[in-house]
Amino acid sequence: MSSEVACRSGLRAALFAVAALASAVLASSADPALAQRKSDATTDKVTPITVSAHRLDSFQRGLGDTKRFGRLEFRGGLTMTSPDARFGGFSGLIVAPDGHGFLAVSDEGNWLSGEITYAGKAPTGIANARMGPLLALDGRPLRRKRESDAEEMALLSGTLSHGVALVAFERHHRLVRYPIINGALGKPTADVRLPAESKRMTSNSGIEAVTVLRGGPFRGAILAFAEDLKDAAGHKIGWLLGKGAPKQLALKEIGGFALTGAAALDDGSVLLLERRFRISEGVQMRLRHIPAVELKPGQVIEGETLISSDMGYEIDNIEAIAVHRAAGGETVVTLISDDNFSKFIQRNLLLQFTLHPAAAKATSR
Repeated sequence: MSSEVACRSGLRAALFAVAALASAVLASSADPALAQRKSDATTDKVTPITVSAHRLDSFQRGLGDTKRFGRLEFRGGLTMTSPDARFGGFSGLIVAPDGHGFLAVSDEGNWLSGEITYAGKAPTGIANARMGPLLALDGRPLRRKRESDAEEMALLSGTLSHGVALVAFERHHRLVRYPIINGALGKPTADVRLPAESKRMTSNSGIEAVTVLRGGPFRGAILAFAEDLKDAAGHKIGWLLGKGAPKQLALKEIGGFALTGAAALDDGSVLLLERRFRISEGVQMRLRHIPAVELKPGQVIEGETLISSDMGYEIDNIEAIAVHRAAGGETVVTLISDDNFSKFIQRNLLLQFTLHPAAAKATSR
């Protein structure tokens, strides 16, 4: 890394630290901007919004022509902004099989739907965007932070035209079924029962990695990991839900990263998105691939680290992940970030990568 790039990265890490501290202060005090978002009558309605996007053509700073990072190949990215005060804080994502339609949730109790536009393989913008409020069981918009802090979502069944989504909330920890109607989230129908062990989750460290397995022996089961809940051996705790009694899983702790997202692949394996933040170094992102054979109760899961990146890369507070198949059959991974509504320091990013198959292992004769 050049000294100029290192300097920029150091400055960005320092600014990120300031933003994180400011966000922590705002979370514990009266936030006028948040109050405005909550009191604005438009937050109770589904309304179209305008999203502006600036293209990112390289992922690692100072290496503009480098696209391949191990098994991941950078397809392109976007920095997204909007004049709508609700825009930001995105922490969960579903992308349609065609790679265009998407649905995201915000940790301030809103959802965003729209379409990703492309030039070839590279994303170029967001079209037909709408935002609306996440609703309570009685049909009212979620208002209090304790109720509206959505941190993850996954498609349980159907499509983004007509289906059912799971939305995970923290503070008041719950995993909620929401009907999807023409790309919008309707009134929730029921909560998914969580294991008794989930009661140990702290207020701001709830379930943040949720997906529905697409293959393997537990196909159709809900995989849910808490952000930082650990067992007696120090492994992160997760569960397989919805197929009989809950089955507890253990993920190996590596380097002090917290879980922020999960996405299932067709072969029964899973991608786990992780984040680490330190004031001295800013934010880091890691992506692990967990083979289906490792997803067994009683076995410590480790998987393969696909990438581990710091602020020398085009990352921010990356919190959401989704997977779809491109027209050519390749697996495409989409990531988005939570800007904590710190619009002058943090960014709403959308990043896309092709996930290439693992190299075949040589066999002895």
